[in-house]
Order: sequence, then structure tokens, then C-alpha cells
Amino acid sequence: GAARGDTRLMSGARAASLALLGFAAVAFGALAFAHATDDFSVLNVAENSHTDKPFVYKLSGVWGNHEGSMLLWILVLAAFGAALALSHRRIDALRARALSVQGLTAAVFLAFILFTSNPFARLVPPPANGADLNPLLQDPGLALHPPFLYLGYVGFSVVYAFAVAGLIGKRIDEEWARAVRPFALAAWTFLTIGIALGSWWAYYELGWGGFWAWDPVENASFMPWLAGTALIHSLRVTEVRGAFRAWTVLLAILAFSLSLIGTFLVRSGILTSVHAFAVDPARGVFILAILGVAIGGALLLYALRAADLGEGARFDGVSREGGLLVNNVLTVASLATVFIGTFYPLFAEMTAGAKISVGAPYFNAVYLPFMGLTLLLMAPASRLPWKKGDLKGALVGLWPVGVAAAALGAIALFVAAPRSSAAAAGVAVAAFAGGGAVLDFARRVRMFERGAPARIGALPRSYLAMTLAHFGLAVAALGVIGAGAWKQEIVSYANIGDVIRLGRTEARLDRVERRDGPNYDSEIAIFSLKSDGRPLGVVEAERRFYPVRGMQTTEAGILTRATGDYYFSIGEHKEGRGHVVRAWTHPLVLWMWIGAGIMAAGGAVAWLGRSGVGAKTSRTASGQSAARSQMVQSARSPADAGV
Repeated sequence: GAARGDTRLMSGARAASLALLGFAAVAFGALAFAHATDDFSVLNVAENSHTDKPFVYKLSGVWGNHEGSMLLWILVLAAFGAALALSHRRIDALRARALSVQGLTAAVFLAFILFTSNPFARLVPPPANGADLNPLLQDPGLALHPPFLYLGYVGFSVVYAFAVAGLIGKRIDEEWARAVRPFALAAWTFLTIGIALGSWWAYYELGWGGFWAWDPVENASFMPWLAGTALIHSLRVTEVRGAFRAWTVLLAILAFSLSLIGTFLVRSGILTSVHAFAVDPARGVFILAILGVAIGGALLLYALRAADLGEGARFDGVSREGGLLVNNVLTVASLATVFIGTFYPLFAEMTAGAKISVGAPYFNAVYLPFMGLTLLLMAPASRLPWKKGDLKGALVGLWPVGVAAAALGAIALFVAAPRSSAAAAGVAVAAFAGGGAVLDFARRVRMFERGAPARIGALPRSYLAMTLAHFGLAVAALGVIGAGAWKQEIVSYANIGDVIRLGRTEARLDRVERRDGPNYDSEIAIFSLKSDGRPLGVVEAERRFYPVRGMQTTEAGILTRATGDYYFSIGEHKEGRGHVVRAWTHPLVLWMWIGAGIMAAGGAVAWLGRSGVGAKTSRTASGQSAARSQMVQSARSPADAGV
């Protein structure tokens, strides 16, 4: 239809997209009903459910396995296709081509589940009870984590579809960027929430005292997030200035390509992980073929069309565009380091049979410097105007934040233990980034002058979103630094009445209780905590045994404070020595998840609000109307336009 200019054919794509969503919803609903009613004649239910399993985990068990999760993938893919179909009143050539690419993507994954991963395979005769879901997945965090991840992964499919459609039609311009940006922001926001939920689950469920292990499957979700971060910044430049066209469309292809690569990692059977599905290699070959066609085809099209995209508006190196370009280069460079560390061991094993382990020391050494530079440049770059700016002026305006950040870094160096100059520098950089965002916001709205609420309401949504996201990233970085550099760990045996010391804090093992869960037996150690003789609270650390699966899990006992967490996990009892107890202090760790939430809120503000449009003001409030008019005029100035 797009090739012929046939509006009837193009409009048919909308009906087809809505029909796909309807049929996918019926299929997913049927599988969910089978799980909810313990229909063990369905093999998927028999292998992943049990009559004694709590109802909420019967439902989450629908996507707690390979076949069900792929059906969820199809459902989300269809939902985004329907959202694309309904996003514009008229289906033009660009959207028609994008819908066709989205439909082809859905067709390929439908073929995958029909031929290799049928979620409705029957089991005759059905067993009386099922094999139960993996106990690690019977948790609220894991009930929510996969759907949000899929909303992020699959959300980038629309971005990919627009990229291919734009290349086919030789149309990568400001209007194209405006069409793509809401979907990119939605995917990035959902992926941010999904990654945060996953790290939170790993923190309290696995009992190892950490929240991020640089596991290959963790990296598989992190890499699309990095690509998406670069993409939403690059899209803004294309939307406002018409620049970065080739760069933006390449990032759009890259974001979804990395989502597909993550799908391959989890389902191919080439690695073993707590996050991965153990499946036969035939499925991996099928997904590898999908990767070859989707990624190879898009990159080939890009190679053929990139020269026709044009350069767009020119800009000075010291400008908003220049700052965003540096940000994108740093982000993509950090993405490359994560990609190499994730896949090099797999390549080495496949080609040379060598077993190589790449862990946290590598990633911390190569990724964190890029993150530090990004934080350092964030505040001054965001103060530069479009086209041409004054770097000295931008830096001079940040001197109060620079002084405060240096002071915080010095305090961290001499007060925090163990002493770490790298961690102290990280605190200073994070404080500079977050403080810069807050200072710029306060100056723009004249926070301490009359009428500030009205001026806040008149701010462009894109500016509010940027401020929230930048501030959230700085807060999250402080949490990562505190929990990573200054954590303390104690491993000891403890009997009832024994005291474990964590610095100035004492944890007394009061008692050990046995309790029966709905489908597990548990042993709970109860600790009472005191600091300098002052009671802090009570912590319960638990071990669970699931008899159907024959598996044991750990539920960490955590006492959360704004300054940090006290974290306990309990091991087996050894005669004559007591229970194995592992205890940690994690300074500032709570702020990592608070920061992630603030970042997601920033993405949601940009996604749900129209760019450059502030909140409504009362027609009768003349003061608010004047403030709004003043802010709109300010936003049109070279320093603020399109921020």
C-alpha cells in the first residue's frame, strides 16, 4: 500500500494489528486460565505449577517458563503494534511501512512458538499434581520483573520498525523523530523499571549480599538500556535540529537488535544462569536465524541508505548538540565494553574450547570510568544552548555545586570506611551531576520567589523529564557507590544468644523457628539489632525448602534505613558450631532503587506529556497566566529552546 500510495491497503494495517492483539490476548488468556485452574492436561501447566502453589504464583507461572514467556512476548509485541496503529488518526506511508515491519516481526515469533515452543502441548494422561514452578520464581519481584522487561525489550520493536520504514521510504527527519520518540521513551521507562525490579529481587532473594553480578543475562538487559539511553538523547537532537539522522536510526536498530540478542542468550542453551531457560539447542538455532535476518537485513538497508539521509543542521562543538554527541559516544563506548565482556568468553569457548571467566573486576575497571565521565559532563552539557554555546559561562554558573561536591567528596574520603579515593571521587562526581540538575531547576523557576508553583507548572515537560532523569541517575550512582565501596561483611557461626558485631552494631540471635508455608517448609532465624545500646529493630532471615522440587531458597532478612541496610542470611546448622550466618552492612543502597524510580518517573513524564507543553493554568489566575507566558518566552530563547 505504501509503495503504491493505496490508502485502502494502508488503512487495512490498522485492522490487522488490532486483530492480532485480540487473538494474542485470547491465546494468553487461555494459557492463564489453564494455570489458574490446574489443568495438568496442558504440559506447560504440569511442568510449572502445582495444586498447593499460591494462586498469585500460579498466574505468574504463566510467564515463568520458556513457552509461556514467549507467548507473553507475542502479546506485548501485538500490544505495541496496536498502539502504533492507533497513534495517529491517518495511516500514512511511514506508519504503514512501520506496521508492516512490526507485523513481520510478530509473524516470525509466532512461527517460532508454533514450531518449536508450543505452550498448549497436551499431556495424556494428566498427572494428579504438577512439578511446581522453580522456587526462585515464586516471589513478588519475579512476578513483576519479566513483564516490565518485556515491555522494554519489545517496546524497542516499534523503534526498529520505524527505523526500517524510514530507511525504505528515505524519510528520516524531524517528523520521523517525533513519531518514534514516544515509543522509545516508553520502552526505556519500562526497561528501567524491569532492571530495577530484577536487581531488587537478586538482592533480597538470593541471599548473596549483592544486587548486580554482571551475569551475562543481566548484561543482556543492560545493553539495550544503554542503547536506548543514547537513542532518546539522539532523537531529541533530530526532532529539534534535524541533526544526527544517521546516528539516530543506527541506534534505533541497535536497541532492538540487542533485545533480540538477549532473547537468544536466555533461550539458546549456550549458558547456564539463574535467569536463563534451559531449552534444547534447536530453539537457539531458530532464534539465531531470526537474529541474522532482522539485524543483518536492517544493517544492510542502513548501509545502502545512510548516504541519502543528509547531515542535518550544523552546530558548533560547544553546544547542546555537541554535549549530546559526547554523551552518546561515551554511552556507546561503555556499551561496547559490556558487550565484549559478555560475549568474549562465549566466543572463546566456541572457537578454542577455552573456559574464560569475565566478572565484576573487568566490568568495574572498564565500565565505571565511562559512567564517571558521563556524570561529570551531564550538568554543564545540559546548560548549553542549541547550535553554539559558551562552555566557560556554563561552568561558571555551576561553581556553587562544584564547591559543595568537592566538600562532600572530601568528607567521604576521610569519614567513610574503608577509605577509598575512587569512591570519594565518585561521590563528588555524582553530587556535581545531581546538584547541577537541582540548581538549574531552582534558578529557572526562581524557587524562593513568589509564584514559583505557577512557573513550575509552565515548564516544558521535556525539561522536567530531563531534570528528573539526571537527578535520578546521580542518586542511583550514590547508592551504587555506597553499597559497592563501603559494604562490610561478616561470616560466622551463631547459636541462640550469640552476638554478631558489625562495626558499632550488635546483632543477637534470639531464636530459630520452624514454620510451614503453603508449599514449603521454612526455618527462620530472628535477630535483634542494637547500635551503641540503642535498639534498631528486628530482622528475620529465612531458609525455605520446597519438597516437590527438592530445592532450597534463601530469604534475606533486611533492616532498611536511609543511611543503609543491615542484611542477614542464614545457612545450615552444624552440630556443635551453630548456624552459618552471613551479615552485611550496605551503606546508601536504598538510594539506588529510589534513583531508578526517579529516572523512570522522568521517562514517564517525557513519554506521557507532550514535549514543550506545561500543565494547564486557570484562566482566572492572571498571575499564573503571566508566569506561564514568561516561561514560554524563556523557553524560546536560544539557551532554553527545546531543552
